[in-house]
Formats: sequence, structure tokens, C-alpha cells
Amino acid sequence: MYKIMLVDDEAEVREGIRERIAWHEHGYECVSVCENGMDALEAAENLKPDVVLTDINMPFMDGLELTRHLSERLPRAKVVIVTGYDDFDYAQQAVKLRVNDFILKPITAAELIEVLDKIKKELDEEKDRRENFVRLERQLRESMPLLKERFLERMASTSIGPGETKERMEYFGLPLPGPDYVVFAAEADHFGEGGPDADRELLRFAVYNIAQEIASREEHSAVFRSREEKVVCILSGGAEDRLFDKAQTMAEEIRHSVETYLRFTVTVGIGLPASGLGNIRQSYRSAVAALDYRFLLGTNRVISISDLEGRRKPSSESAGDWEKALAVAVKTGVREEAERIVAAIVRHLKQAVPSIEQAYIRIQKLIVSLLNALEEWSGEEELFGEGVNPITEVYRFKTLDEIEVWLGSVCGHTIRLLDEKRSDMAQHQMVKAENYIKENFGDPNLNLKSVCEVVHMSNSYFSAMFKARTGKTFIEYLTAQRVDKAKELLMTSDLKSYEIAAEVGYADPHYFSVLFKKATGDTPTEYRQKTAAERAR
Repeated sequence: MYKIMLVDDEAEVREGIRERIAWHEHGYECVSVCENGMDALEAAENLKPDVVLTDINMPFMDGLELTRHLSERLPRAKVVIVTGYDDFDYAQQAVKLRVNDFILKPITAAELIEVLDKIKKELDEEKDRRENFVRLERQLRESMPLLKERFLERMASTSIGPGETKERMEYFGLPLPGPDYVVFAAEADHFGEGGPDADRELLRFAVYNIAQEIASREEHSAVFRSREEKVVCILSGGAEDRLFDKAQTMAEEIRHSVETYLRFTVTVGIGLPASGLGNIRQSYRSAVAALDYRFLLGTNRVISISDLEGRRKPSSESAGDWEKALAVAVKTGVREEAERIVAAIVRHLKQAVPSIEQAYIRIQKLIVSLLNALEEWSGEEELFGEGVNPITEVYRFKTLDEIEVWLGSVCGHTIRLLDEKRSDMAQHQMVKAENYIKENFGDPNLNLKSVCEVVHMSNSYFSAMFKARTGKTFIEYLTAQRVDKAKELLMTSDLKSYEIAAEVGYADPHYFSVLFKKATGDTPTEYRQKTAAERAR
């Protein structure tokens, strides 16, 4: 409900208006009825009406003077002039005083309601605008920290004009007067396995709070969180402030505090000093580059890009030598040798301190060489898992130590996989050899060499695998096949003993007879007679 006040020196008019209008139906509450402007002004200061309906010609203080006072003391109040004087001067003054409407007496209830409905609509719109403005102000206040962070990130990572930079820094109250700047960036190494994403976000925020608290001791500093989940600090000052030393001290304190209080680790990269706001992005980029060297140097440390300059060493090792050696170790199934080579490669990269891109390329070449060497045995999915691209998988790891563990695991898995495949292939070849013997045992020229040629194995390897599978040597297995067939022929045919010998692969009947008796305890003739007698019973 909006509050309305009636002001008129004629009691009949006042009461008539009050009684004839159903105020609540139109969104109003009549809070006061006054007979002159002076009383109305005093009541208005206490009641704060939204609308004042007033006559012009009144004792002590007329309607126009009342309107002037209301415009000063209650500028949001709407004033409607109701008068019996059709005077242009009054209308002019009313317009100058921003009177909302000017109505001539006598006025009907319908006319007044029409004016009041119009004013209510205006009041509703103004209320909505005020509420929207208040909501926007609240949203702006709530968003201010994020807007400040986004500006700092933009200033650190892109080029912004000096005019805009100065204006925004004043708006956000950033204490970075310069002329020199140093940027350092911190990033969590690991939060531990598992755990909800919300917990990780909370831990990142805890790192940000620690950095803020430590940076707040330096008057000219600012901290923000980048969209890459790094906590970044900008230090500002002059040459006499020893900014780089301050950055080293603050970075080490942040690292130590996170490890002590949050029970996980961060690595901090310190960039090169920069002169002038326009060069902050160079310091920021070098800080991020220093942080990337965690891949080579390990986690939970402060890494200064300036410390790494000049440390890179030319490689005296041939990349191809490492690749070949690892492929050989894996193919020959010597896991200890494979792990030794992986450790040597990682150690060499740490000592050489190549660029991060070069280190990744070196590891990727190693993986490609390994895949090429093992292509005939295994595919990527078997080695690394379905949907995993081993070339891009290396970017998942933050340090070379993690790469070393991963590569060692891959080599071990590959060796086990190759052993299984070799075993499967050997078993397949043994089945093939058995079938070949069963189909060709009648060939008197069948021997170990001819079977090994069929299955593409050496005599010694085949003999070992065949004995392991069948429990018999090649000769024992072949003899058993021939004797079994001879038994069958002796029982089911009228062939002579020498004919059966030739049928089962023996050119010498006497030799066949000796082998048969050794295997069964009977000569071929005795076996035939014995089995015939048993069937006749």
C-alpha cells in the first residue's frame, strides 16, 4: 500500500474525497487529512507519504509553498494539485516544482481515481527500479572480488592500455604503484587420490587464503586466482625494495604453510623482474614457465626462472640408443633392465634441463619407438587402456618422477602381456604340431625337424614346449600314435604285420615288432590273437 495525504482548507472537500474513494482497492492508505500547508508539512515529515493531494489556496502555507518544501524534504513524494482557480500562472509554477498532476475543481471520483491509478503505476515502476538498482548494487558488491581477480589476471596475461589500467586500478583500489614488479605463481601438486571435487575447490581456496594472508603484510601487493587454478601474487616497488628477495621469502613461506597446515604440497614459480605495468605479463609468463619446470625438478619446491637460465646442457646421448635399448629390454622380457633404462632416461633429462616441450617430445618419441617395436604383438588399447592416447597421456603428469613410475608400469605390463601372448602362441603352435603328427604319423620320413619347420620353432624350444604340454617327448608321442593305430588295425583288419608296419610309418617290420612289444608287452601277432580270444568269449 502507498500512503496518501489529503490537504484542503475546506472540510467538506476533504471529507468528501476521503469518503468517496475506496483507497485500499486502488493500492492506497489515507494516512492523514490536513486543513493547511503548515500542518501538512509537519505531518508529512513524520508519516513520509508517497502521494500528497493538496489544494493551492490555503491559509498559513499554500499548496505551491508546501510543494516546494516537499520537493526538498521528501523528493520522492508525488504531488497532485487540486484547485478551483483556473490560473495559468499556477500551472506554470506547478510544472516548475515537478508537480505530478494539476486538477481543477470540481473533480469527480472517477477523474481522481484515474489520476491516482496513473500515479500508482509510476510508483510501482519507481519501486521496481529502486529494487533492481539495490539488487544490482548488491550483486556488484558480491562480484567485486571476482571482478578484481579477473582484471588482475587480464592485466597479467594480456595487453591493456595504460589509461584503462590506471582507471581500473583506482576503481579496485589496487596498491601497485611500481615502477618495478615481480610475479610468482603457486599451484597444488596433489590433493591425494579420490575425494569430491568440492573438497578440492575448498583446498584451492585455502591456498588462496594463505597467500592472501602472507601477501597482506606487504603494502604493495595483490593476489588473485587464475582460471588455470593457480594462485598468483604481484609484488610492486622500487629497486631499493629488493622485490625478488621478497618474492623468494613469500613463496617459501606459502609453500611451507600449505605443507604444514593443509597437509599437501604446492610448487611455486617465480618470474623475472619487470619494469612498468605494461611488462607485468612478461613476469607472469616467466613465473608460469618456472612452475612448469616442476616436471623436471619435482614437486614441493620454489623454482625461480632466473636460476634455470644457463643450466641447460647439450645432450651427449643419442635418443635412438635409449629407445632401442628399452624396446629390446621389453621384447626380451627383462623387466629390471627396462626399469633401469627408464630411470636412466629420467635422470639424464633432469641433468640436461631441456625445455619442457623438449622433455615431453623426448618421452613421446620413446613411447612411439616402444609402440613400433611391439606393433606385431600388441596394440595401444591393450597397453594403455581403451580410449587412452599415450602420446597425450604424458601431459597428465606433473613431474618426471611420475612419468618414470608410469613408464615403468607400462613396461612391466607390456612384458607380462608379451609373455601371455607368447604363451598363447606357443600353445597354439603345440596344438598345430599335435594335429600335424596325427595326420602324418604314417609318413616314415616324419621326424622332429619336419614338425619344427611346420610350426616355425627351433628343435630345442619346440621339444621343451611339446614335453611341457603333452608330458612326452616328440618320439614318445609319435610312437604312441603309431602303436595306437597299429592296435586298431590288428583288431579290425586282416592286414599282415608287415603291412600294418608300413601303414603306421615303419619301413622295417622287425623294428615295428620290437617297438610294439615294448609298448604293449605283446608282439603284433600275440596282440591280435589275445584280442580275438577276448571278443570270442
